[in-house]
Amino acid sequence: MQKQKVIVICGPTASGKTALSIKLAKKINGEIVSSDSMQIYKDMNIGTAKPTKEEMQDIKHYLIDFISPNQRYSVADYKNDAEKAIQEIIDKGKIPIVVGGTGLYIDTLIYGIEYPKIEFDEEYRNKLDQREKKEGLDKIYEEAKKIDEEAIKKISPNDKKRIFRILEIYHSTGKTKTEQEIISRQNGPKYDYKVFAINIEREKLYERINKRVDIMIKNGLIEEVKKLLTKYDEFPTAMQGLGYKEVKEFIEKRISKEEMIDKIKQESRKYAKRQITWFKKNKQTIWINGLDKMEDNLELIIKESHI
Repeated sequence: MQKQKVIVICGPTASGKTALSIKLAKKINGEIVSSDSMQIYKDMNIGTAKPTKEEMQDIKHYLIDFISPNQRYSVADYKNDAEKAIQEIIDKGKIPIVVGGTGLYIDTLIYGIEYPKIEFDEEYRNKLDQREKKEGLDKIYEEAKKIDEEAIKKISPNDKKRIFRILEIYHSTGKTKTEQEIISRQNGPKYDYKVFAINIEREKLYERINKRVDIMIKNGLIEEVKKLLTKYDEFPTAMQGLGYKEVKEFIEKRISKEEMIDKIKQESRKYAKRQITWFKKNKQTIWINGLDKMEDNLELIIKESHI
């Protein structure tokens, strides 16, 4: 039986995914499934560049703004929720468009990766937290590298959440994350994914990132973080998000405002670079120039997707 078609628009932060996807949805009778690991959180709007109601232009968006920052949410949860949303859109007779920059979320869909349901082991996580405080994250990163060299290649040495995940999977199952993925890919993806990634000349992309950070600060990112810290007692992963951890450092008077802004810009540029590297390894990806005319890119996507 022929698989249902799903369009994916990915690419680095600030590359114009939101605007392009909304225009596309309007043109082809589509709805959007977010693939962004930070936009899932409620009360985190400015720092995640969550599309506003006006920006959405009446296009229905799924998997945005539905998890509390004090909740845990795994890749397995995302895959389950995303496939439910995709099916719901198909059942309406519309075309699903998956949009975002979280490579892990996108890969789990386009490669049909099944993650084993691992119960959260609080005792083991606490041990890792204690070790990080005593030994530093670098030491734990090196340990994860010995266990699963392939998986660690895709992870930043500062990405505590994903470093811990490598160790937790191995601790819980006796198999590495990479081994689990190889086994799980055997069934293949559930849908026929047509993957497009936005490419922008590096210098222009960095300009856009720097400008976006300035706008976030102007729009009240500091106030947003203050409210979050007041409202929630704990943040299993949310406050590790780009922009949020730096503002938290500023609020705690560990860095100056200027240092905070520079740090967010620098870390955002590094993140964009890692995103580009990640999406380049997906061989079926069709790259589109984010500086081309919007209409030209829409025509290209429609033509290549055979819609």
